[in-house]
Amino acid sequence: MAGGEPAALDAVTLSGEEPQLPSSFRVAAAAQVAIAAAGLAAARIWKLRSGEVQQVTVDMRHAVVECRSERYLRVEGTPPPPAWDAIAGIYRTRDQRFVRLHTNFAHHRDAVCRVLNCKAERDAVQAALMQWDAEAFETAAYGAGGVVSMMRSYEEWAATPQAKELAALPVFSIEKIAEAAPKPWPKGDRPLSGLRVLDLSRVIAGPVAGRTLAAHGADVLLVSGPGLPAIPWLTIDTGRGKLSAFLDLKSIGGRDKLKGLLAEADIFSQGYRPQSLAHLGFSPEEAAKINPGIVYVSLSAYGHVGPWAERRGFDSLVQTSTGFNHAEGQAAGIDGPKELPAQILDHATGYLMAFGAMMAKARQGCEGGSWHVRVSLAQTGRWIWNFGRVADGLETEDLKGDAIKPFVEQTPSGFGPLQAIRHAAQLSRTPAFWARPAVPLGSHPAQWPAR
Repeated sequence: MAGGEPAALDAVTLSGEEPQLPSSFRVAAAAQVAIAAAGLAAARIWKLRSGEVQQVTVDMRHAVVECRSERYLRVEGTPPPPAWDAIAGIYRTRDQRFVRLHTNFAHHRDAVCRVLNCKAERDAVQAALMQWDAEAFETAAYGAGGVVSMMRSYEEWAATPQAKELAALPVFSIEKIAEAAPKPWPKGDRPLSGLRVLDLSRVIAGPVAGRTLAAHGADVLLVSGPGLPAIPWLTIDTGRGKLSAFLDLKSIGGRDKLKGLLAEADIFSQGYRPQSLAHLGFSPEEAAKINPGIVYVSLSAYGHVGPWAERRGFDSLVQTSTGFNHAEGQAAGIDGPKELPAQILDHATGYLMAFGAMMAKARQGCEGGSWHVRVSLAQTGRWIWNFGRVADGLETEDLKGDAIKPFVEQTPSGFGPLQAIRHAAQLSRTPAFWARPAVPLGSHPAQWPAR
């Protein structure tokens, strides 16, 4: 699937064991394996560039802490604000089912309140939802531009047309989409030195992928729009190592500028719904015409096929839709959903995105071609589900401050001094680190640094 050589048994060392967090799922093992995969891909590229083999080491606790990195970020010693909007979360419906609302962006909150015809207050939302059946509300809210999900059991999810479509697909895919000559590797002393990555993503999964590529030396340019909503704390945490520029892709000038950046890029990583960028002229196929040899990475919530291919989604909603919250609630003996103790679908997907991008780039360097990498939160969820369960995992004590300290680093930033989690994949010859500090969105011009 990835197209690389099988890793030598002594090329990677994985330490630690489950359980690390209170969960019936193997969230820490998933974190460790996803981060190790990205580390091995970076080591593979370094071998292609230098001929040198190196060891990759990933500690399980460090990995799962990094997959909750947003919780441990401190700016000038200040902890993060509340993660959720006031009306976000779980509600009962008329048919005694549960729905989850994701309202951290104002336009998503407004869409929910329009459908319910109520004020943005928890009691008002709950009262309004008692007039709705769960699936009918889920459908209506999505149709109005909201982002919600009905809680399903794993069996209910597996019976849906969407799940059946995804069951025939791999966890992620790397596909050659056009012919192109192999691109020579630029000079540099790190696996991704001199490689240019356009990062058009928000929230967690896509930005984590870009942050990971930056940790191995890539020049990552985060492109956002001046009017796009953002979650500041996540922007800081996932912005480490990146340049950040604004472009208005609704304007001809903004699209022309992006085309210019794309023409000189090596990797184009985007987290918008499958057809959003295609409508603006930046589909994988168009990107391969603009820049033969490009590696194009697409992230979606529920996959690129099936009736939910265009559906908006976030980690918490996919957990709810695909059975995780139901199964975790059952394991905890509660009447209702229970969240996983990390946004593991997001984080693991981000590392798998980075892995796919690097492996596609390695193949481009060897055999040429333009490549398309596809990942989705739902497929990552299926991968994690197949890891199996942890007996008595929910009885595990959550990690406290002393357990986190070994993985913390202090760095300057455009927001003040940061306390943040360093990268968990340790490479013996090319240590991972972020050469650029996190900065406010739009801090840089929309141009590439010199190679």
